[in-house]
Amino acid sequence: MERFRLTRKIAILLFWAALWQAASMLVGNSILLTGPVDVLKTLVSLAVTADFWKTIACSSGKIILGFLLAFAAGLLLGTAAFRLPFLNELLSPVIALMKSIPVASFVILALIWIGSENLCIFISFLVVLPMIYVNTLAGLASTDPKLLEMADVFAVPFLRRIRFLYLPALLPYLVSSCRVALGMSIKSGVAAEVIGTPAWSIGKQLYLSKTWLDTSSLFAWTLVIIAVSAVFERAVLFLLDRIPCGTPYKEEVK
Repeated sequence: MERFRLTRKIAILLFWAALWQAASMLVGNSILLTGPVDVLKTLVSLAVTADFWKTIACSSGKIILGFLLAFAAGLLLGTAAFRLPFLNELLSPVIALMKSIPVASFVILALIWIGSENLCIFISFLVVLPMIYVNTLAGLASTDPKLLEMADVFAVPFLRRIRFLYLPALLPYLVSSCRVALGMSIKSGVAAEVIGTPAWSIGKQLYLSKTWLDTSSLFAWTLVIIAVSAVFERAVLFLLDRIPCGTPYKEEVK
């Protein structure tokens, strides 16, 4: 069954690659639309250079750091707001602003405040924090009140309540939010890099590709972004899936 699924996915990928190549040949202009063969050649030529891997490491490392900081902060603030309703009311306007203000506005302000070098960390943090915070609150609030009442009756210790009552309710919400937040952190972080163009960043390479009208390089770096996002998502969801919570809950990492 797994082999059939893999074969089907490969067939679908080849279909779209063939359609892409046909469209490129039909257009007949590599600046407007380059084909997958040219993109792969460019990607291979980039991959043999040390600068290529240094750029990926620096850029993705900063974006991942921003995500992890936002994840930790959102989890802590969401938990605190759940225990202290007044804190939730106090933070609500700030969270609403963070969700509604365009990323471009944040980028411009961040360029003024902190410069371009750590810009993607800041932007990734701001984009991810509201998602984790809101879903942490929702997950903790979904805990079965009857189970909590039973825990009070039997004087279940606090740590056991976290593991057997709160975590099973919270994990599905965290996994759901991470599926969205992971991709958003990568996309917003790279978008910030395109504007700020810090050294050794994927965003700067995209900007240079646009400046030089190098469409093959633009597509190649886009494939790199997709690959980094996919690897990071699988790694985070794998770790979340391994959290012991005392229930049969399992979230399949696709």
